[in-house]
Amino acid sequence: MPKIAFPLFLLFLIVGCASSKNQKFDDYVFKNKKEKQVYIDSYDASLKTWGVDYVEEDIVTDFGKAHVIQAGPKNGKKLVLLHGMDASSTMWIPNIKALTKNHRIYAIDFLMEPGKSTLKSKALSKEEIVQWYSEIFKHYQLENFEVVAASRGGWMVTLLAITNSNSIKKMVLLSPAQTFEFIDKFGKTSNALFLKLFPSEKKFYKTLNTFSTHPEKINSVYKRQFYLANKYAKSNTSMLQMTPFSDEELAKITIPVLVLIGDEDVINSEKSIERAEELLPKGQTKIIKDAGHFLSIDQATTVNKAMLDFLD
Repeated sequence: MPKIAFPLFLLFLIVGCASSKNQKFDDYVFKNKKEKQVYIDSYDASLKTWGVDYVEEDIVTDFGKAHVIQAGPKNGKKLVLLHGMDASSTMWIPNIKALTKNHRIYAIDFLMEPGKSTLKSKALSKEEIVQWYSEIFKHYQLENFEVVAASRGGWMVTLLAITNSNSIKKMVLLSPAQTFEFIDKFGKTSNALFLKLFPSEKKFYKTLNTFSTHPEKINSVYKRQFYLANKYAKSNTSMLQMTPFSDEELAKITIPVLVLIGDEDVINSEKSIERAEELLPKGQTKIIKDAGHFLSIDQATTVNKAMLDFLD
């Protein structure tokens, strides 16, 4: 087992145990109704900063409620957005105007993280995660659609792509976590895990400085939402399922894939770029200068252009 896997397991086990003490409020993510409502209010405030017209919709799935935000021209090309860990669909503030110019977007909140999707059962397996997303795609009759996915979302869409259970046409991976390699700089990223254990604003801002080269660019309204996600939400252990994909699995992805990674990313190194170029039959890669893991915020203009050039 790679060296990075054991500490991840240990820390998530600790967090999982610590967050399971309160059993009175039956919610997979939040500890009580009050804290959940405070978070939802901050989510709504962040969404209002998008600056585009949008529609929110909840659909019923076999595993719970799926919350989907739609925006952009109804006759535009279909584009699914999958957010990063604890970031929710509101994270696309710096990118949404560019992405909705010619695309009808479907931003999906992952149901085992802070957001408006809700899980009604135990933690989902890989197979169940694939089924959940497939139910959403089927509901919206999404065929030959494109996907932009960040961090943990990048791992999710890669999982979907290797199962051949959908009709994804193209995908953009923004610093996908645990997809091509285990976390590159675990010592630095452990700040985020300890933030979950012992939440404080000081730890939060230290974490932002670790993951972003320009934390001052993070929208202040969204920054509060992201802090509350770390403060109030229970951690889930689905990270334990997120091991890098094998050479054989990545070779199965025959659709065009664009991999964007910041030059100061603490999650990925040159190894991710090398594996993507070597193993993805139609893979393209680009290193974004002066950008960290939050590259879609750090260098929004550059990232937006790279994404649209590839998708269009």
